[in-house]
Amino acid sequence: MDTDNATARTSLRTWFWLGTLVLAYIGIYLCRKNLAVAVPILQQDWALSKEAIGLVGSLSTVAYAFGKILLGPVIDRVGGRRALLGSMLLVALFGALGAVSPSLAVLTFFYSANRLAGSAGWGAMVKIVPEWFPRPKWPFAIGILSLSFVFGGALAVGFAGLIAKLSDDNWRLILGLPSVVLFALAILTWLALQRSGGMSAAAPASASDGGSFHWRQIPDLFRLRQLHVICALSFTLTFLRETFNFWTVDYLKTEGGAELSTGAAALLSTPFDVFGSLGILALGWIYGRLTEPARRRLLFWLLSALSLLLLWLPEAAQHGLGTIAVVIGLVGFLVYGPYSLLAGVLSVEVRGRGYAATIARLVDGAGYFAGVLSGSFFGYLLTHGGYRLGFRVMALLTLASAVLCLFLYPRKREPARTPTLRPGQCLEVGESTSNL
Repeated sequence: MDTDNATARTSLRTWFWLGTLVLAYIGIYLCRKNLAVAVPILQQDWALSKEAIGLVGSLSTVAYAFGKILLGPVIDRVGGRRALLGSMLLVALFGALGAVSPSLAVLTFFYSANRLAGSAGWGAMVKIVPEWFPRPKWPFAIGILSLSFVFGGALAVGFAGLIAKLSDDNWRLILGLPSVVLFALAILTWLALQRSGGMSAAAPASASDGGSFHWRQIPDLFRLRQLHVICALSFTLTFLRETFNFWTVDYLKTEGGAELSTGAAALLSTPFDVFGSLGILALGWIYGRLTEPARRRLLFWLLSALSLLLLWLPEAAQHGLGTIAVVIGLVGFLVYGPYSLLAGVLSVEVRGRGYAATIARLVDGAGYFAGVLSGSFFGYLLTHGGYRLGFRVMALLTLASAVLCLFLYPRKREPARTPTLRPGQCLEVGESTSNL
């Protein structure tokens, strides 16, 4: 058989498997963000206050956070394939049960269970992908995988909105039909992953790849400086991502005034995600081709540039809304690129594939706490100092994170030099090799 052709076919097959994972995670999002479309309908049908319906979001987020942290070791133990399929099937099940809920309390329980099950999806995929690609291609492959959460939310809201339009605002169909789609995607994923190496647990990691997973070694992870740096970066970049996702439309409305409609402001906010997806692909492609020192420097300069851009953003309003939209796009490019590395390739590199899911969940968990602050804390800053103060705080936090990037990888010690002895020469007891 022609070796080059076999390699090409294997490569195409591997990219197909990766595309299957992207669809799988988008399917999980279909059953996650559809609730946002159902919220106003539920308020009307059940005569609920905003505070009451908001409790669903709060409690489900708590469940999601616990799942992020607690399910990582389970994924590393049972394997990525089983964990991913289990996550998809449970999300589909709880999503369907939520659609037939008779009360808000029952809906809250099933939607929280939905989010808990869905929290295993990303860690499971990060566990799988390094099995298919050589190490230099990990950043780009996981970068493509990251597009699933960038576009998954938009597709989920769009699909739920279409169901609402066709069903005359039937919230049960809005919550239930995405589960049917996810169940179909679970079957497709099962068939695809069978051909990628079976449904058993992940292949054992080699010693050079961090070794296989052991529960007793989890405490040792918390002593790794690289993990501390990645969690700190996750806190900052998640804070930036969630803040811009939540507040950008309001910022544009504030700068645009009454003549700028909400729809137009929403359209002007889209460059953040569009350019963000380009940042994910660009940095993923470049990162795998660099040495560790070059990676440190690249991340340092990217976050330093982001800090300056955030500091200048309030001044962009003087140049018109078009300029603000361009700057927001550049911010998205610089945020999403490094962000996609955190719970992806950087988590795998800390201790290899054996602990990929555990570390990815810890990194995501650190980011979750920042996500909480992006609403309440940033709102507090806006109340007391407006967007100028808010962007200054973000710029300072980003600059501190840029400095942390310089400590991302441990510096390798040069091996001790073996002294060269002349014929007949030997070392005296206690003589230093540096004297030779």
